[in-house]
Amino acid sequence: MSRRRAATKRDVIADARYGDKIVSRFMNKLMQDGKKSVAEHILYGALDDIERTNKGVSALEVFHEAVANIQPDIEVRSRRVGGATYQVPMEVREERAQALAMRWLITAASARSEKSMAKRLSRELLDASQGKGNALKKKEDTHRMAEANRAFSHYRW
Repeated sequence: MSRRRAATKRDVIADARYGDKIVSRFMNKLMQDGKKSVAEHILYGALDDIERTNKGVSALEVFHEAVANIQPDIEVRSRRVGGATYQVPMEVREERAQALAMRWLITAASARSEKSMAKRLSRELLDASQGKGNALKKKEDTHRMAEANRAFSHYRW
């Protein structure tokens, strides 16, 4: 941890198509090796696929619902007390919860077996918005771990 001043948070510029900052943050998480146009192509392709398959339902609504469903409320963090390390359950800040949800969505989509990444991402977003899928399983595992370590919650700082 730096002894100097705290790092300043930079404001994310809203994306071009939807004018949404969360979509823009997701695109930045999806990006690899600085290739933003590739990430943009994948995400917009996935959202277009959702629009095509779900008539009458906005792809942006599905996206926001998927991210909201996957955001964890509580997680475990390591805390060292007297030579022993405990997994202490703690509440998750809104920004971190969103970042974890995006990371889990991308990881779960990458692990799927569809042909293109856009197709995988669209299917994972649909699954997450409906309350199923591997990303949601990751959230439930995190909550289960926090529940199992509830006895150590008095070590919270």
